[in-house]
Amino acid sequence: MAPPTVYTSPLPGPPILSTSIFTRLFGASHASEVGGFPGSVKAFVDAASGASVTRSQLKNLALSFAYGLKNNPNTSPFASRGNTVLIYSPNSLAWPVVLFGSVAAGLRCTLANSSYTSHELAYQFNDSGAKLIFSTEDGLEVVRKMFAEIGFAKNEAEKRIVVLGNDLRWAGGPSAPRNPTSAGLARMEDFLDKGKLEQEEKFEASAANETVYLCYSSGTTGKPKGVETTHQNITTLLDIVLPAYPALNTESDIMLGILPFYHIYGVAKLVHFPFICGCPVVVQTRFEPETFCAVIQKYRVTQALVVPPVLVILARHPAVDKYDLSSLRILFSGAAPLGQALAKAVKQRLMANRGGRGDVGITQGYGLTETSPTTHLLQVADADRKMGSIGILLPNLEARLVDDDEGKVDAAAGEPGELWIRGKTVMKGYLNNPSATKNAITPDGWFKTGDVAIRDKDGFYYIVDRRKELIKYKGFQVPPAELESVLLTHPDIADAAVIGLESVSEATELPRAYIVHAHPEKIKTAKAKLEFGNSVIKWMETKVARHKFLRGGVGIIDVIPKSAAGKILRRELRDRAKQEAAQGELGGIKAKL
Repeated sequence: MAPPTVYTSPLPGPPILSTSIFTRLFGASHASEVGGFPGSVKAFVDAASGASVTRSQLKNLALSFAYGLKNNPNTSPFASRGNTVLIYSPNSLAWPVVLFGSVAAGLRCTLANSSYTSHELAYQFNDSGAKLIFSTEDGLEVVRKMFAEIGFAKNEAEKRIVVLGNDLRWAGGPSAPRNPTSAGLARMEDFLDKGKLEQEEKFEASAANETVYLCYSSGTTGKPKGVETTHQNITTLLDIVLPAYPALNTESDIMLGILPFYHIYGVAKLVHFPFICGCPVVVQTRFEPETFCAVIQKYRVTQALVVPPVLVILARHPAVDKYDLSSLRILFSGAAPLGQALAKAVKQRLMANRGGRGDVGITQGYGLTETSPTTHLLQVADADRKMGSIGILLPNLEARLVDDDEGKVDAAAGEPGELWIRGKTVMKGYLNNPSATKNAITPDGWFKTGDVAIRDKDGFYYIVDRRKELIKYKGFQVPPAELESVLLTHPDIADAAVIGLESVSEATELPRAYIVHAHPEKIKTAKAKLEFGNSVIKWMETKVARHKFLRGGVGIIDVIPKSAAGKILRRELRDRAKQEAAQGELGGIKAKL
């Protein structure tokens, strides 16, 4: 058998370091420097208030928070090296403090979607083995409900909560009243004036392969899986992105942070990467079109990391014409494929409003939670001529395009194949799930992405299909099996299946359910079926996070098509949806199937 065809990057590979994330980011050769840049340079800025922390301040705050965790009588039993803490919060100025403080303390951090319900949060808290939870005041109701579901007594649960309040006086910002519901709970700012660690916990040499982050990734079946990301994974990721990403200028570049920090894309590329480049990040709690544009104008933002649905809004929203966005040099898209037509439309609109003040590059990258995340990047210089490509393979990584399940047959040159990746950014494995790890990573270290790609003659890759069944809604992974398991708890649903509709208007996939009524005689008319479907949509909105809502609608059918082995035949459902779309039966949803 011929040896496999292994592709490498056209870029030279930087040295691979084996150290902790904290040491890599905050190391200094002299007292006035933090991570290779003056400590006085701003690191993070709160978009709403303008409050900020410098690089030196962030290092000191993180070491102080770490000290507080280890010495507070409530938290110290849960803050030993290797313990896990859970962050449950939208983007905020507190995020890098608690994240890097936890890392400095030698802890693992599991990052939870800030819109999770108590049930979803309970699953991740239990599965990750978390001991403490860091939550905003707005999240406390869900957190307390979660602890009740798990079976914690109230006094035991309260010891495990640290509140991230709205008061920014610790960062020189405005004060804010404390929500009465947080009375008696430990607060982040209470940890910041009790002392600080002399140095961070070290993870040198082989210890760099210890797990540090647990983001949750959804497989094609079952519940979300904890991805064990190591110090080595992240430090390598940062170093291999550097040669491919445009050089950032500490004096002039400012990045906007709207991507959720709990997502691997956000935490790696907004909380870590700009810091090693000396580039400040303006932190916006969540995306809102008007605020997005206003913040770019106010802070003269030069770069923004986005997802395709944000670009859809920029192509159409009137706010784009109301604000001066001419400072923008780069819009970098990820988490879902960016089509050529959308990229062109956004670029044309932004260029029309720039008054001749330079070019704006719209580009993208590719990666997965399991690869920490980025494996490919379309360099700005190639963004126009290779629009639609995910770019070149990053240095120090290897890639294969495989034409069979076992990896014995390579795709022919220029032909599609499943993309396999090998390198130091590939996860350690799925937490407590050796069978899933074995299915995802070959004995010789190749991670099977599940995505089908083509590599052109110039070495640029294009994602053309997906072997996995995951639905990608605005950068989030939505596993059909998870929604199906929820639907099957409805008293009037006998069977259910979920597929993704690709929405042309929103540039994302929308979850659509097909259900079998437990008592079909009750919904004989088209009107009754429509009303029941709408009731299921509203019912689901009380059961799952917002990104899992059935935005693609609900179809009522007599039977779910399945194989002899009981596997749902989703292709038949996609064919059905295609017919429904052609007949205008998708409730006004413009879908491409």
